[in-house]
Amino acid sequence: MRAEASKNKVKKILVDENSPLFDKTNMLHKEFPSDFRQIRYFTLLIVQTAPPDIKDVNLLEQQISEIIKNAVKHGNKCNMEKKVRVWYSFSPEHAHLIVEDEGEGFKDLEKWNSFNRTRQECLEKQNFEALAEYVSYRGAAADDNDGGNALFAALEYWDGGFVFNQKRNCVAMLKKFPKRRLGVQVDGDNS
Repeated sequence: MRAEASKNKVKKILVDENSPLFDKTNMLHKEFPSDFRQIRYFTLLIVQTAPPDIKDVNLLEQQISEIIKNAVKHGNKCNMEKKVRVWYSFSPEHAHLIVEDEGEGFKDLEKWNSFNRTRQECLEKQNFEALAEYVSYRGAAADDNDGGNALFAALEYWDGGFVFNQKRNCVAMLKKFPKRRLGVQVDGDNS
């Protein structure tokens, strides 16, 4: 029963062209060449608009950098003629991004989801011997520096959703931050 219940909780990457996460209303927009050397700079241009409350979270910068890196490397194959487009919106309660490249799309998405599901099952069953086979995902076009780890982390980090468009060359994501309460709570004060 426990394994069955936990199996339903395994996160996966979705494809849903109609997801509200693709709504670009009131979002800022930047467009970059596929220059692998400048990914950190592109990331900083985006993150600088985040409020201080969430900007201090280094994971936000790292996650944005990894998503842009995937678009440059895997989507556009580092072709400087191809662009990466990023729409973004930040508040103290959220980080919302849409990243689109000009590539053919993430063709191995179903294989990645299956790999991730098996990986999670090994972790839950504490079957570390079998888990050794699921440390990193390598698709057909992977190189020695690839392993799917950025996607594993992204699925955990973007807790408000992580979804691709139908072509799978555009991904939308949302991170929710807990609302901070200002002030001091006094005994008996439940507000």
